[in-house]
Amino acid sequence: MSSAVLGGIRTRPWAALIGGLIGCIVAPAALAADCPGHPDALGTSRTLVVDPRAHRLLGTMQYRETLPLADHEVVLTFDDGPLPRNSNRILDILASQCVKATFFEIGRMAQASPEGVRKLRDAGHTIGTHTEDHPLSMNRMSIERARQEIDEGIASVKAALGDDADTALAPFFRIPGLARADAVEDYLGAQGIQIWSADFPADDWRHIPSSRVYDLAMSRLEAKGKGILLLHDIQARTVAALPRILNELRARGYRIVHVVPATPERPATPTEPERWRLHPAPDAIAHWPKIPSFVFADTSTLPAPSLSDFAWPGAEPIALVEPFDRTGRSAPGVPLPREAPWPRFSELPPENTAASLPVPAQSLFEMPEGLHVALHSVTPSLHHAEQAGSDGHKAGKPVSADTADSRRATRGKRRLAHGTERSRRHGAPEVAGHAIPAAAAIHRGPLKRLVQIKKRNV
Repeated sequence: MSSAVLGGIRTRPWAALIGGLIGCIVAPAALAADCPGHPDALGTSRTLVVDPRAHRLLGTMQYRETLPLADHEVVLTFDDGPLPRNSNRILDILASQCVKATFFEIGRMAQASPEGVRKLRDAGHTIGTHTEDHPLSMNRMSIERARQEIDEGIASVKAALGDDADTALAPFFRIPGLARADAVEDYLGAQGIQIWSADFPADDWRHIPSSRVYDLAMSRLEAKGKGILLLHDIQARTVAALPRILNELRARGYRIVHVVPATPERPATPTEPERWRLHPAPDAIAHWPKIPSFVFADTSTLPAPSLSDFAWPGAEPIALVEPFDRTGRSAPGVPLPREAPWPRFSELPPENTAASLPVPAQSLFEMPEGLHVALHSVTPSLHHAEQAGSDGHKAGKPVSADTADSRRATRGKRRLAHGTERSRRHGAPEVAGHAIPAAAAIHRGPLKRLVQIKKRNV
């Protein structure tokens, strides 16, 4: 293939870019012709050769770098096989579309179905490893236990491949459950093995319908625009979703890229370093146009405003007040605030103060004359009634109307004396305005008339 041949030639960067674009255009037509019985096959657009030692960690789900793919390029990966019942069906679906993928095999699965591993080799797919027993605790186990899982998994897959295992097995590895650990990554890097994460999964290991697997694969691919898709060839839901995924990839203009490891006979595909990142690297921003430096022709400063510009009183400078005494009662270590240095208007002098209100006269607090008249008018009547009552009792004569009035006056006098004594006990003042109500109750009629008459005379 033209793209594969280009991958083994070291060219200038611009020549590699042009050749890659031509390969993407020419390769599908050639592959469609090489896919007998399927003229509308999706095919594999190109083969990407990578150096595991130059780029040890791949997949933006966990790492900074991913494969140097162009827009709308996809790499298909499958984990956990081989399981003949479903893995063989996955191989048939890929073959019907002439699509190449990368498989990460489990050691004990390879021991149980060695022919399944050889089928991958014979179909031209890339074979990597996925530990011996698929533990989901690689990030917690000891490095000795992790090494055992890695080494035994590789040995089991090589045993299934047979004599050409060294050339058929790629130095690609995926950590089970993506449970990464620094010690595991360091060990694999020392062995020259490249660690693959992913750019987006389809969650096909979960208990979801195949339609959901399809929806997740396409929606996440559309969000990224390109990348590594993580699937599992042992799942029946993946078998059901894969044909629809491949058809939709072709309908939307996506292209499949096959990834293989570099060898002495097959050098790595020339690429620019920034293309290994899904987003531009920070150093790529340095090549963007910079804002030019401006030189100011006139750097003179404007004159400072004077106090008269602010219309302050008298346009005189006002000295700032002294700060508050910090030795006063305040919290330790907390200084008191300074008084604001704004202008303050002085207080008006006493001679300019407005005239004071007149002091109220003593006469305003005196008792009205009318009330005194009423008191003096009632007192003689009470005294006269008392004398009349005393004379009538001594004579033993019938009591006349005048006598009845005297009796009533006597009773009123007693009530008045009782009210006065009660007022004294309760602290009431002995003034006319407070002692009169009891006496006024005896002669309401005359007292009322006296008050009314006084009001008319006022």
